[in-house]
Amino acid sequence: MQNLTVGKVYANPAGRDALDKMLMQLGWPTFVVNNPIVGQIPLRVVGKLAKKFLNDDFTNAIQDLMAANTGELPDSAPVPAWWQSAVFYQVYPRSFQDSDGDGFGDIAGITSRLDYLKDLGVDCLWLSPIFESPGDDNGYDISDYRAVDPEMGTMAELEELIAGVHERGMRIILDLVVNHTSDRHPWFQAALADPDGEAGQWYFLRDDAAAGEPGTKPPNNWTSFFSGSAWKWFPEAKKWALHLFAPTQMDLNWDHAPVRREVADIVQWWLAKGVDGFRLDVINYISKQANLPAGSKFIGELMTFTGVEKYYSGPHLHEYLAELRANGFTRKDQPVGAEQPGADARPVMIGETPGIGVEVGRMLTHPERGEMDLIFNFDHLETPGHIRWDDYQYDLNFLKKYLIDYQRRLGEEEWMSLFFENHDNPRMVSKVNPDPKFRSAVSKALATILLGTRGVPFIYQGQEIASANQDFPNLEAFRDIESINYFAEAPDFGRDGWQALKAGSRDHARTPMRWEPRSDLGFTAGVPWISPWEQSTGYTVAEQTGDANSPLEWHRRLIQLRRDNPNWPRGHIAFWEENRKDYFAWLRGDSQQRFFFEINLSDQEISRPALPRAVQLLAASYAPVDAPQVNNPEILLPYEARIWRVR
Repeated sequence: MQNLTVGKVYANPAGRDALDKMLMQLGWPTFVVNNPIVGQIPLRVVGKLAKKFLNDDFTNAIQDLMAANTGELPDSAPVPAWWQSAVFYQVYPRSFQDSDGDGFGDIAGITSRLDYLKDLGVDCLWLSPIFESPGDDNGYDISDYRAVDPEMGTMAELEELIAGVHERGMRIILDLVVNHTSDRHPWFQAALADPDGEAGQWYFLRDDAAAGEPGTKPPNNWTSFFSGSAWKWFPEAKKWALHLFAPTQMDLNWDHAPVRREVADIVQWWLAKGVDGFRLDVINYISKQANLPAGSKFIGELMTFTGVEKYYSGPHLHEYLAELRANGFTRKDQPVGAEQPGADARPVMIGETPGIGVEVGRMLTHPERGEMDLIFNFDHLETPGHIRWDDYQYDLNFLKKYLIDYQRRLGEEEWMSLFFENHDNPRMVSKVNPDPKFRSAVSKALATILLGTRGVPFIYQGQEIASANQDFPNLEAFRDIESINYFAEAPDFGRDGWQALKAGSRDHARTPMRWEPRSDLGFTAGVPWISPWEQSTGYTVAEQTGDANSPLEWHRRLIQLRRDNPNWPRGHIAFWEENRKDYFAWLRGDSQQRFFFEINLSDQEISRPALPRAVQLLAASYAPVDAPQVNNPEILLPYEARIWRVR
């Protein structure tokens, strides 16, 4: 640490990400550290001047992260891949469509809605877990990776779904959870039976941290993302077991080579079934630091989870992902990088990577490194100083700044994931502006950013119809284990403290898909597993289909424009008037064809700058999609989006 300067830290991918996150939380510009004068100052000196943020724990953690993330990112020619211009659509199977009236969505229900997805313009369907599971975390606790959960249906029904997707010219990926398994998985049961043998090496089984009564002192101070300690005592094995999530979700030990081989075999097994790739849940957590050292109390308070710096970008992460790419995500009958039309194209490898910043994310996805294709970076989902549980109004100017910075850093061969919603987050429409009069306008503005900027868009079910947050009436209405545990851990909320869950609960995104304007929303003939608590008019698929002013038809129109104009998804991007507050504009395309996008990011009318010369209006969010027009071209209405063709 003696010779570690701020400049050296900022030149390293993990170091830059760490400092960028700190600066973002402080609201300071990057120039504060990214300049020749500060760059020469030793980090330890800066730490003495800013102990609140850069104490020894912080600088030691940065050094560990820097050691695990080194290497240059070379420029290389882009290799065309099917997913680069695709529109992905995430389905939460339990809440999408129930086919048998038991109140739970299922595979047959998804199959019955494939024509809807095809008509929307979806290129690839992504399913949250459908594997056999006890359901403690709605399928993210898998007990058999080669079996379909009976609640979801049968393997024959899944094979029919895969075939139906491919018949419609679409692709399908599955959600694979391999950082952890259910405690009822045979692997973990075998580990408990032989904790000191080979089976025990598949997980992190440890003795007490100190002598004394067994089961009273966990091996370290790591905390779970679902509240409490990250360790559970198993008296039958006389061991603690690590669980970064629920006490029934036990972390796999990826340092044990048989674990890595088995995961690759699972991927190959499903590729043979016809799936086109996977989204890998919290995949950046798979490499923990050796001996599982205690986490920094300081960083724990800063990040709200103690120990996270010891595994969110671990020492062997890149190595293990490259190995999984080579052994799992490479079809045995197809060379790496080869592209063929249809379902036989190279499978896509997408990682959910909480905590990973832009530069380490580039390392994880750069094509020359042979790791993943895309990652999910979550830094844009909350504005500086906020966490998901905070009740506040999201400023779209922050999203604009984030996207400009991210997309400017990417090389021609690099791609980013574009998303605002998924099964783990509240509805973005409600976060931006909860006033119902702006609901459709905000939805269309977000869709324009999602489908118009450079990257791969991911739509979450219901996002296309402007689904909003729910008005949960009491604590008993929640189903999410994270929300319930969060409330239980905070008794100071008071008698009505459950209201604090309404800002950030994952259940907002997990209520039934809004198909029809009926009490059951067209989701089930039975009693839904989670009740809908949002009683608006006009925000179902049936009500918006054919309505030229609806969010659904706006999404369809933009997706069709992307498909009809290859210069749109694959072209360059140049930002326009980027310092103008509440105004977000950019050019897409190349010398042959260009498009101009502009959006009002506020709930007030704003004047707009001069347009590029010779433009033709293609779409305006306050006009019907089949007859675009604007009354006053100099004014943008609240959250209005316009798209122009540049002649």
